[in-house]
Amino acid sequence: MDWDQFDLNPKVIAALKRADIKSIKEILNLSGADLQRLTKLSSADIQCLLKTVSHMLRGNSMLTALQLYQDKDHCTSQHQKLSLGCSVLDNLLKGGIPLVGITEVAGESSAGKTQISLQLCLCVQYPYKYGGLESGAVYICTEDVFPSKRLQQLIDQQHKLRADVPAEVIQKIKFGNSIFVEHAADLDTFHNCITKRISLLLTRGMVRLVVIDSIAALFRCEFGASDSVTKARYLQTFGAQLHSLSTRFRTPIMCINQVTDAVSESEAAQCGCSVVANKVSPALGITWANQLLMRLMVSRTPQPGRPPGVVSHHTGSMREMDAEIQKQCCDYIRSCHHCERSLHTWIYVHHIFLGSILKKSRALGGQRLHNEV
Repeated sequence: MDWDQFDLNPKVIAALKRADIKSIKEILNLSGADLQRLTKLSSADIQCLLKTVSHMLRGNSMLTALQLYQDKDHCTSQHQKLSLGCSVLDNLLKGGIPLVGITEVAGESSAGKTQISLQLCLCVQYPYKYGGLESGAVYICTEDVFPSKRLQQLIDQQHKLRADVPAEVIQKIKFGNSIFVEHAADLDTFHNCITKRISLLLTRGMVRLVVIDSIAALFRCEFGASDSVTKARYLQTFGAQLHSLSTRFRTPIMCINQVTDAVSESEAAQCGCSVVANKVSPALGITWANQLLMRLMVSRTPQPGRPPGVVSHHTGSMREMDAEIQKQCCDYIRSCHHCERSLHTWIYVHHIFLGSILKKSRALGGQRLHNEV
C-alpha cells in the first residue's frame, strides 16, 4: 500500500511505515489503542487516520434509506434479480429474487415448493438477457432423493414454459449438465457441504445458485424441546455462512422450508402470511426468520365452488403463494395465474428486510391476472 497517496500528515505516514502496517485492512482490524501502541501516535492522529481511511473506502457520499428503497443508486446488490421464469411472479417480485440474500419458499406438502426450485435451477442457466445468470446450480437434498424425473419433465417443456426465449437459445443450453446434486442428511455433512464443496464450485464460477431442500429437515430430529438455545446457535451459524457465500459470490440462496400449525392465539397472531383458513407458520421460528431477506408462502387449497371434503384431482385445486415484501412499509399485492395442470395461483408479496419483522401493512386490493405458462 502506497500511503503517500492518502491525504495524511507525513508524520503519520512515517509512523505507519515504521510499524510495518501495509494495508487498510490491517488498520481497520486494529483498535484505536493498538494503533496508538504500534505507531506511537497521539489519539488525535489516530482519529484523523481512521477518518481518512474510511473516506477513502467509502468513495461516494452516503445513501439515505429512501434512496436505497427507491433503488436510485444502481450499485446496490438487490437491484439485480434472478428471474423465476414466470412473468406474473417476476412482475410481483419486481424482476425476480435478489442475487444477494437468502430467499425462503415455505408451505405444506405438495404445495409446489420443489417445482419452483427446480424451475429456478433452469432459469439461472439462461443468458442475462432473459433473466438468467449464465451459470449452473447446486441442489442440496436433506431428506428425499433428488427429483430427477420431474426435472427432466421441466427440461422437456422449456420451449413452452419459456416462450419469451428463442428456441435456438433453449436448444443450446445443456440444462442437466449444470445442476450439481448434493445429499446432506445431518448437520455435520451439511456444514462440510456449504463450507467446502459448494464454496469450491462457486470459486470456480461453475454455479450461481444454491438450493436447499429442505432446511427444516436438518433440525427436525437433531434437537428436542430442551435444546432450543443450541438449535438457535446452529441456525445463526448456518445463516451467517450462507449469507457470506451469497455476498462474496453474488449468488442467491433458495431455502425450502416446511410449516407448522399455529395452535395458540399468539402463534396465530404472528402468522400474518397464513392463507385461507389454514393457520400455519414457517418452521424454525423467529431465529431463522431473522436470517431471511424474502419469504414466499405457498399452499394448495380446494378450488372455489367445490364442496368441502370432496377429494379431487390436481386440476381441481388452487395453489396460493404468499410472498412478503418489506422495505419501509408492507404492500400486499394479489394475483392469479394458470400454471402447470391448470392450477390457479394466488400470490401475496411481502419482503423481509434486514431480518426484521414489521407488523404494519396496508391492503392494495386484489387484481386477478391470468397467464398461460
